[in-house]
Amino acid sequence: MATTDSVDIFVIGGGVNGASIARDAVGRGYSVALAEMNDLASGTSSAATKLVHGGLRYLEHYEFRLVHEALAEREVLWATAPHIIWPLRFVLPHHKGLRPAVVLRAGLAMYDYMGGRRLLPPTKTLNLTQHVTGQPLKPGFRLGFEYSDCWVEDSRFVVLNARDAANKGAAIHVRTKVTSARRQDGGWILALDGQAGRQTVRAKLVVNAAGPWVDEVITGAMGKNGAHNVRLVKGSHIVVHKLYDHDRCYIFQNADGRIIFAIPYEGDFTLIGTTDEDFTGDPRGVAISEGETDYLLSAASEYFARPVTRDQIHWSYSGVRPLFDDGASAAQEATRDYVLKVDGDAQSGAAVNVFGGKLTTSRRLAESVLEKIEGVLGKKGNAWTKLSKLPGGEFEPLAFEAEARRLHKDYAGLPATLTRRLMRLYGTKARVILGNAQQIGDLGQHFGADLYRSEVDYLVAQEWARTAEDVLWRRTKLGLRVGAQGVAALQEYMGETVS
Repeated sequence: MATTDSVDIFVIGGGVNGASIARDAVGRGYSVALAEMNDLASGTSSAATKLVHGGLRYLEHYEFRLVHEALAEREVLWATAPHIIWPLRFVLPHHKGLRPAVVLRAGLAMYDYMGGRRLLPPTKTLNLTQHVTGQPLKPGFRLGFEYSDCWVEDSRFVVLNARDAANKGAAIHVRTKVTSARRQDGGWILALDGQAGRQTVRAKLVVNAAGPWVDEVITGAMGKNGAHNVRLVKGSHIVVHKLYDHDRCYIFQNADGRIIFAIPYEGDFTLIGTTDEDFTGDPRGVAISEGETDYLLSAASEYFARPVTRDQIHWSYSGVRPLFDDGASAAQEATRDYVLKVDGDAQSGAAVNVFGGKLTTSRRLAESVLEKIEGVLGKKGNAWTKLSKLPGGEFEPLAFEAEARRLHKDYAGLPATLTRRLMRLYGTKARVILGNAQQIGDLGQHFGADLYRSEVDYLVAQEWARTAEDVLWRRTKLGLRVGAQGVAALQEYMGETVS
């Protein structure tokens, strides 16, 4: 069994929290390693509604601290990664018999006031009988409110945090499970089992950011009995063929007090979600149920003039949110805020256990974790991520269109749809993928849609992609378009080039 050099901090979990913590820590001068038992963002972090948002509905549950922090993060994250994060406008139709219009106005006023907006436009009132967003809806919806939040390519956000951490010196181990974590001499000895074989790592401090498996790490690898800190709540989404032509999103109220979103998705589709129900199974096998599918179709059809039916569904996905168990009576009422608990100290060996969290607040969560780490290991560097850039995002938030035009001008022999897609996923790194290509044939083997060997090679070399699924569903969303023959060709190619 090989032994690696020791590190200051070992992070368990390659979701958004783990990757963000590793990035922040290594940027402050700590030595860091991270292990993810599957692919980066293969759990909860790739199964979200893909929003950087304040959480309008959390105001009803008095989660004011969380909403304030999340709202403030929207423009921070947008500036950090303007290629994979961009503004959206949401339309909230007033549904007679549900929340009164005055309540909606008051909530959105708070949303605007608490958010520290600088670039995002404010809320406005809409006459849905005259506005384009009213056209797909049933004629009974006359009043609406439009407000701002942001979109994020969720799994790419995780990968880019990990990539930046690696660029700064962190060791990122994918498909590597921590089989044991035991205290020794005021620190930890961790046993790893992965693609590089079995190895051990010494660490002064462990961060358990394993998401839905956080309690499993405590009871399994760490050997503590009876850990129960998280409440697993399943959220499912359906992707249907495009329901309308404009670029706005909808947030729909339901009679049960919950909400769903309908969001333009990948050009030709509409994303509808999410559900909220307690989950007691194995998160590895989570999938949408018939009941959830019926719920989403019914909730959307309550608003759209043309009913949304099963035959329109192109794809679906589910994830399990590891919410801190605060004893709430209903899944949708459980807190979305994060909770951090330190176990041990510098003399016995300390662990920071991370419960809950959201994509939107992952950077702030990482800063909070670093405060805990500094209390154990001592301070090294200052907080730095607020004004930072993720790889590929080295341009201003409002400059994306100009950057996309410049890229296409420089690669005029390639389709504009391709250069724009690459700009959206990779930002300035798109030029690394395209290299000296002058025409489409220069990009190598074609796997379907507009996926070529040069992009796959980049994802293998720079973004830890190891399987066709990694490429088609987490690094891109080309799984929506690449057919069975292309998938088979990609699987064969990945098998030939990836050990």
